[in-house]
Amino acid sequence: MFDFFSQSIEYLKGVGPAKAKVLQKEANISTYGDLLEYYPFRYIDRGGFIPVNQIRDDKNYVSLKGKILKTEEKGFGKNKRLIAVFGDGTGQIELVWFSGLKWISPKIKVGAELKVFGKPSIFNHRLNINHPEIEFSDTGSEEQDKSEGGGIQPLYSGTEAMRRHGLSPKVMAGITANLCTQARGSIPEILTPAVVSRYGLFSREDAFIQVHHPLSLQHAECARQRLKFEELLLLQLKIWQSKLKTSKTPGLKFEQVGERFNYFYQHNLGFELTGAQKRVIKEIRADTRTGFQMNRLLQGDVGSGKTIVALMCMLLACDNGFQACLMAPTEILARQHFASISKMLKGMNVRVGLLTGSTATKDRNILLNLLQDGSMDILIGTHALLEDRVAFKNLGIVVIDEQHRFGVQQRAKLWAKNTVSPHILVMTATPIPRTLGMTLYGDLDVSVIDELPPNRKPIKTVHLTDHNRLQLFSFMKDEIAKGRQVYVVYPLIQESENLDLKDLMDGYESISRAFPIPDYQLSIVHGKMRPEDKEFEMNRFKKGETQIMVSTTVIEVGVDVPNASVMVIENSERFGLAQLHQLRGRVGRGAEQSHCILMTADKLSNDARERIDTMVRTNDGFKIAEADLKLRGPGDLQGTRQSGLLSLKIADIVEDENIVKAARYTAIEILEKDPDLHLPENRGLAEELQKNRNANFWAKIS
Repeated sequence: MFDFFSQSIEYLKGVGPAKAKVLQKEANISTYGDLLEYYPFRYIDRGGFIPVNQIRDDKNYVSLKGKILKTEEKGFGKNKRLIAVFGDGTGQIELVWFSGLKWISPKIKVGAELKVFGKPSIFNHRLNINHPEIEFSDTGSEEQDKSEGGGIQPLYSGTEAMRRHGLSPKVMAGITANLCTQARGSIPEILTPAVVSRYGLFSREDAFIQVHHPLSLQHAECARQRLKFEELLLLQLKIWQSKLKTSKTPGLKFEQVGERFNYFYQHNLGFELTGAQKRVIKEIRADTRTGFQMNRLLQGDVGSGKTIVALMCMLLACDNGFQACLMAPTEILARQHFASISKMLKGMNVRVGLLTGSTATKDRNILLNLLQDGSMDILIGTHALLEDRVAFKNLGIVVIDEQHRFGVQQRAKLWAKNTVSPHILVMTATPIPRTLGMTLYGDLDVSVIDELPPNRKPIKTVHLTDHNRLQLFSFMKDEIAKGRQVYVVYPLIQESENLDLKDLMDGYESISRAFPIPDYQLSIVHGKMRPEDKEFEMNRFKKGETQIMVSTTVIEVGVDVPNASVMVIENSERFGLAQLHQLRGRVGRGAEQSHCILMTADKLSNDARERIDTMVRTNDGFKIAEADLKLRGPGDLQGTRQSGLLSLKIADIVEDENIVKAARYTAIEILEKDPDLHLPENRGLAEELQKNRNANFWAKIS
């Protein structure tokens, strides 16, 4: 069967083998379908000429018609340029060329009549257009002139290599025009008439043609709406098919709430769970009784009590004869979990082990033997858990902390360490914006701990500049005098020639001078220290032997010191909102009032100021996540799920939230009636999904 989309691009008029190779290498365009999805990033309305005297320097692009009044070449060698004075009787403007002079100079003669298109600007108080597009004009009637101008011109992104090989944006527009001519009658519809009618969408063929060569800007926008909906619908169908498939994956049954769970709750917990924690435990309990594999995402702000929930779920597994493991992204965090969980389980018949890259060979062998014979109940570790030698007797539940720090293949290895699928609980302290959650995590069941433990006071956040350093040091001394401790976080370990940042070692020396021994004791921690040295410094701070911890972002996760009440973040304008929020969460863990101080340079960019203002304005992690998504866009947030799932070609999940919702609703509606897309009316959707099935493994390895 003829497939228009799969035709090789080299056979398209205007391309050929040489240009086809360039397009494949530079823009990943090999077929007609690839070129159809190489969407313009902007459009220019070239409809109609305007008089020169109506040009405003803030106007994007203009179409002019007139003649050359004067020409002049200035400069020498690489600085040589051609300047032509162009006029139309109402005014004059300079046309300037800096390159291609050998080609353009012979054509630009006094008296030559031209049609000119370009973007005006002002230089030396004179209007000019640099490297305008020109067309030599035939004498035409006034009526013809009014109707000319070229209509709506699509603009395509490109590389320097594409331009060198004759594939300028203008040439790309010509090539896509040839493609659109051939596309008529060759692009089948994949949506049902009911869906097209419900949302007032263009047909698929019209959308592809009008997005490249629209009759008007309104036509271009309608085409983009249709293509965005289609792209997001296919994404939602992938997600929901995966969810339906996972919900039928056989899993282990946790039939009872047993002795260890109940003993811990009654004797070792030591405080009342929040309502949100109780709700989440009930949700997980319900999942693990069904006989199908649980795949649940647990969201909760820093300090909300996710670890307690995870521990109680692991005890539930132990009570049902299964083992549990918890994987953390760093050794610091793994050791923190091991220490806190071992302390909480003190006096109980639960054996907990720790496995990291620095575990000694002898200890590692003992631990692996205990794991294989079932004597080890809970194993906590880092990437070391993924090694082939790490074999469980009967793994029942996998807990992954800060899951966005692990890759797909890594999680797959851990998930596969049992013949029957273990239950999966992935945790994140980075709240997922609602729109991002609908796209990235639609295939997972989501639980949210949206309630902080009682007696926690909101952290007060303030913004200070370098001019306020003495004020900062005075405040730190006041807090230390109250018996509190302070974090000071720097973005770098050593000075960078490229970035004007406070470097950690200079900062340490500066703080040492302001807080001298023996009145004050300082710790220092960074990623290049040996693990045992980091552990030593961390422990000094935890025990209260040092009052100030000077650190890089290595303490972003994993350090829990309730007595620390002040977080100072140097050069905070260099951090993203999510990281600032994580760092702030290192304090506020005790009953005392805590503070986060954001230090910046005096001058800030608009984006940096918006980030700082957001942090000062709210402690709500979800509001911060929404602001971060709007500021940075989904591309920079794909670490939350490293599958490339958000490599969207035309849709934007921030700007197109309403389309995301509509696509989600439609996908669910379609799959409720036709889960496998076998009905004739859904055949087109099924074929499109089949073309790229690379994102369907997610639910199993989240």
